[in-house]
Amino acid sequence: MSTGAPTLVVEELKIIGVPSMAAIIDELSVEVRPGEILGVVGESGSGKTTLGLALLNYCKEGTKVDGGSVTVGDKELAGLHWRQVRELRGRTVAYIPQSPASALNPALRIRTQLAECLAGDHETVLNRVREVLREVALPDDDAFLRRYPHQLSGGQQQRVAVAMAFTARPALIVMDEPTTGLDVSTQEHVLQTVRNMCKTYDCAAVYISHDMAVVAELADRIAVMYSGRIVEIGSTADVLANPAHPYTARLLLAVPDLEAKRPMVGIPGNAPSPLARPQGCAFAPRCPLADAGCTVAPPGVTDVGERHSVRCFKADTPLPAIAAQPNRAHSARGASGRPAIEIKALKAGYGSNTVLQDIDLSVYTGDCVALLGESGSGKTTLSRCIAGLHHNFTGGLLLDGVPLAASSFKRSKEQRRRVQYIFQNPYESLNPRRTVEELILQPVIAVRGRVKNSREIVGNALERASLRPDHALRYPDQLSGGERQRVAIARALATEPEVLICDEITSALDVSVQSSLVDLLRSLQAEMGLTLLFITHNIALVRNIAQQVAVLEQGRIVEFGDVANVFANPQHDYTRSLMKATPNFQLPSRLYAGPRTAAAGAGPTAADELQARAL
Repeated sequence: MSTGAPTLVVEELKIIGVPSMAAIIDELSVEVRPGEILGVVGESGSGKTTLGLALLNYCKEGTKVDGGSVTVGDKELAGLHWRQVRELRGRTVAYIPQSPASALNPALRIRTQLAECLAGDHETVLNRVREVLREVALPDDDAFLRRYPHQLSGGQQQRVAVAMAFTARPALIVMDEPTTGLDVSTQEHVLQTVRNMCKTYDCAAVYISHDMAVVAELADRIAVMYSGRIVEIGSTADVLANPAHPYTARLLLAVPDLEAKRPMVGIPGNAPSPLARPQGCAFAPRCPLADAGCTVAPPGVTDVGERHSVRCFKADTPLPAIAAQPNRAHSARGASGRPAIEIKALKAGYGSNTVLQDIDLSVYTGDCVALLGESGSGKTTLSRCIAGLHHNFTGGLLLDGVPLAASSFKRSKEQRRRVQYIFQNPYESLNPRRTVEELILQPVIAVRGRVKNSREIVGNALERASLRPDHALRYPDQLSGGERQRVAIARALATEPEVLICDEITSALDVSVQSSLVDLLRSLQAEMGLTLLFITHNIALVRNIAQQVAVLEQGRIVEFGDVANVFANPQHDYTRSLMKATPNFQLPSRLYAGPRTAAAGAGPTAADELQARAL
């Protein structure tokens, strides 16, 4: 990392909503040096993506810059003409969006989109395009370059977006969840590429993410955002080892443990809306250390170390430790012992291309089975066959012993109600012309007809997905990426399904909401005997929710068994490679204590009270 002049300087940036005039981002100052990677973390709605877009001198509809400055190199973005800003984007400042499927032009071939930011003769441009594709582990042959975005898997689309950003070797690159849709093997390669590119070209980077384990591995510095402000910023080592803000500490406690030795503890309550922020510290209503003095005025910036600052009145007060009880996923398997979903000799494909073959899998009532594998291994195709969304398959498919029609249109309303699907990409699965209330009620009406208690159904679904009641009247474009994902979850839960297929549903969620969602799914398993098929790239999360795991490689299940056994002693080389590539986040030991025994005393401790409040 260079010690020269910063590539990016943000000073007292303020972005407001129009016409509400509510501050979405306020008093935000940060700088990033050449070759430095700044990780930006925080819950959904904290302003991370708004900040990322502002670094390109862009504001979403209904927002505007109301003060402060953003300087890249020697150029103040606010003072540039729109033509100059357009020249700047892609060449000086590049952006990797959260949803590559929405960002890539469906009418243009991959070759055309990768070459847009490059100048020079055809051969030079083509060589650079091939080079950047190899850097993100994609084919560089002519056949791949002729493809359109819809001919790529979600992981391949994400890697194309990463390649597009690095093609012109920009001075600053803004990455908004760039590894969300990637499996751990590809993620490891992409992160290594990001590190190498930043080091080789002295490129400054802002990495926006919900994944604390990835940020801990990649970033040089971490900025923690809450309610539109940076509440803590410092070197990665300092922030993770000695979090000075209670919010930072609680985010770390919500990170899933790969070894499942400690609980995932979410943060109680919800982040405030920009229209209804509390007086004083915005985190005070959710903070276990808050007192009356925290509600008078917002805290100022306090230095707690070298390039390490915090906005908190209680920065010197240690957070009580959480009891480190083992976090095991328990089965709610029914007494019948009969599989809810049974698959026999399934073979599926697209046209003449076979994607799945020889699939035999039983998912028992009340169990959670996780599907692991790289992009293109067939996980989503298998789940879509079960949901009736992909009917080009052969083999047996049973629901409680009764054969299921291949197409959902040929299934009964009751069968469709019992099996619900949560899609990976809420940007595409939510109708932008419908309100959240309409989106949640749509599947309910489809399987049950008109209902009288519609508001109660919507309210319960929103509460289950950790969303405020006022979200019901919003449209998808008025929500953050994480909020959209939670709406998709609420919509699936509104029909009270018996089998829930979750396709990467936590990839766009912050760790606190992810923890709350895991608790929700566990409670639904216990109360309703809910059966889960959980597709994810997050192996640490599998340890905390699933009882069994199936590992797919090139369309075949290469390993299947109890989660604890498979992860403790993987038998297949492919499973071992996935485990090796998974970032393993180590939580500071002072944030959690060992399990208390009966001899330790009967009275509750501060840690017990904090854990009870959190859960």
